[in-house]
Amino acid sequence: MLKRLIQVFFLITGGTLGIIFIPELMSLLGVSGELAVLEKSYIRAILGAIIFFIITFWLVDHVVHFIHWLEESLVKAPVTDVLFGSIGLIFGLVVAFLVVIPLKAIQLQLMNTILPIFLTILLGYLGFQVGFKKRDELISLFSLPTRLGKKKGQDGEADLQDSTFKILDTSVIIDGRIADICQTQFLEGTIVIPQFVLEELQHIADSSDALKRNRGRRGLDILNRIRKELPVRVEIYEGDFEDIQEVDSKLVKLAKITSGVVVTNDFNLNKVCELQNVKVLNINDLANAVKPVVLPGEEMHVLVIKDGKEHNQGIAYLDDGTMIVVEEGRNYIGKSIDVLVTSVLQTSAGRMIFAKPKLLEKAL
Repeated sequence: MLKRLIQVFFLITGGTLGIIFIPELMSLLGVSGELAVLEKSYIRAILGAIIFFIITFWLVDHVVHFIHWLEESLVKAPVTDVLFGSIGLIFGLVVAFLVVIPLKAIQLQLMNTILPIFLTILLGYLGFQVGFKKRDELISLFSLPTRLGKKKGQDGEADLQDSTFKILDTSVIIDGRIADICQTQFLEGTIVIPQFVLEELQHIADSSDALKRNRGRRGLDILNRIRKELPVRVEIYEGDFEDIQEVDSKLVKLAKITSGVVVTNDFNLNKVCELQNVKVLNINDLANAVKPVVLPGEEMHVLVIKDGKEHNQGIAYLDDGTMIVVEEGRNYIGKSIDVLVTSVLQTSAGRMIFAKPKLLEKAL
């Protein structure tokens, strides 16, 4: 069917061109007087149609293959790429049309023929490229609530909850504590879950390694809980940055585009965000901030469970996971004892408490 349509198109094109250009061709050849029959328009149309029909025998297959290739390319391309590429192309052609209008006043053959064609092709191409390559920035303007639109509350002030995007990374989703934080409503704003993070979670959930598979499924369960059960606004960011391979780099790029905040518990991503002036919320920092304050000299009751790295050290843990290094505690492994805090070491990776047995203090 497509091949027949192309042949019909060539016949119509050949007939039209025959009516227009055959008289001029005959004049150039000096045979216009000898072929008076060509003065009739329908004869010229038939002759032009026959010439183009003969051309179709070897040209039509190439045209059909080109159309099929173009069709497959458009079908495989994401709809956002086609949409924003087309919008950019239309915008470029409109700009070219507006630029060409003043050129018509210049009475030069170059300005009236070649230059308009060149500008149309150039600006159309540039418009398509800009629309295609800037599609992620454009998507962010439509897929996420606008930051410029301020929602007024009862007191007349802007609602800050709609003005900040909290972008979740893979590690903080798998960790699971983000759901509890959202439930307590300490995390304000719109929760943004990028599509490329969901793909990474799905890839982890499909892993052959049992531990990774369980972590990925836990992350997906946490997301379902956040979306369905918790009183927070959740948006899925459909865009992607195809020129960037690393998920962490994509998160930083998205945060820059939307002026959002990256929520993570990844120490390295935390440092990258700080270097690139991107706001970041580290769940580990929050957990350390809300831990009970322990001062040197305080008494604690702990269970020593294993050896320490140094000689005669024992290791114990609080309920929140804080590690306690008990000096001279190796002899108390498997026992619950009272200890006295000697010092506290606070780092961005966590908190470590150093203590010594109270029995040893009494003996001294």
